[in-house]
Amino acid sequence: MARTLAELPKGSRITDYISLGVVAKTFPVATVKSVLEATGRSSRRQRELPAHVVVYYVIALALYMQSSYREVLRGLLEGIQWLLNPTARIKVTGKSGISQARTRLGVEPVKQLHDQIVCPIATEATKGAWHRGWRVVSLDGSTLDVGDEDANDAAFGRPVAQRGKSAFPQIRFVSLVENGAHVLFGTQMAGYGTSEMTLAKGVLPWLGHGMLCLADRYFFGFEFWRQARTTGAELLWRGRRNLRLACEQRLADGSYLSRIYPSEGDRYHKTNGAVLRVIDYRLEGVAGAEPMYRLVTTILDPEKAPALELAALYHERREIETALDELKTHLRGARIVLRSKRPDLVRQEFYGLLMAHFAIRGLMHEAALKADEDPDRLSFIHAVRVIRRKLHCFPAIPPRGEGSVP
Repeated sequence: MARTLAELPKGSRITDYISLGVVAKTFPVATVKSVLEATGRSSRRQRELPAHVVVYYVIALALYMQSSYREVLRGLLEGIQWLLNPTARIKVTGKSGISQARTRLGVEPVKQLHDQIVCPIATEATKGAWHRGWRVVSLDGSTLDVGDEDANDAAFGRPVAQRGKSAFPQIRFVSLVENGAHVLFGTQMAGYGTSEMTLAKGVLPWLGHGMLCLADRYFFGFEFWRQARTTGAELLWRGRRNLRLACEQRLADGSYLSRIYPSEGDRYHKTNGAVLRVIDYRLEGVAGAEPMYRLVTTILDPEKAPALELAALYHERREIETALDELKTHLRGARIVLRSKRPDLVRQEFYGLLMAHFAIRGLMHEAALKADEDPDRLSFIHAVRVIRRKLHCFPAIPPRGEGSVP
């Protein structure tokens, strides 16, 4: 079949045609431009690096953590060199030009794009994503090292080490993960001094009806539990062993109903209590297991979710640890810190990292559906390597009436 010759329209620039293949499929150009327009960051004049290209570049930085700023850009530009004379020289903007372009873009458009698109993706056919009709998600937090710069130190702070302070400032973040697809969503970030509980309150709006949320005992407390209940999601959290939970009604599966109270006065007068179900169990014969585990849940009817099933399900919470490891280790590789030297660009880079992870996980989920496999059985490291190898081979050519390039 004859192919229409691909040509760049008169007056257009190479960077107008950069699309990151799988990344652009996940974050369509039209959506990127819409967000830029809404945030007032659209390019108002011709630039070597227009705003929508910089958005994709920020995501690409997360895929090529070991490459320099210019090499990342060069790799993207070379992907469309076939449109030109193969011997044509590709002009790559210098490091200062890249920094200026990122500064013009700022944080807000990247965060808005993240918030608009990054969400749970499991379908009814996704294996490992559901329990008795509930979409299983987990809540947890972590930290990331950032560049050892005075501005970053002032903005984010750093933990205290055994001998003084640690080597790098850190950001803290809290996120939900869709267990089946390993998608991190609803992520909130701040400086190291901000507690996980404070950030977790900003994550709650991402919970909703049809979800079953798993969380560690750190998050359990009356007020946060009450707020989480109002989202409509069911909760299955670990409770502290020393928490006083009197048995009000023993259930057939061995669990029991109890109440928690906002204060000791309320407990004494038995006012303003919230009913929950308690599941106590042991892991017999498991090396390193604690003497007793205690779970609390909003699912009060044992027929809807037997205690044994919920105890087994809770240990699926490790899925968020896997997702965080993918984000912190496999995408960053040997680089131990986010590379940006200024707080605004650190925040921008962080959301770029999250979006790169989402794009990879989306591709893996699609592959798992086609193969009728559990996404857990696919290798994240392999997916990253494939995308890194193929990324520059996916230029995006806008549709034109005179023809298109297959």
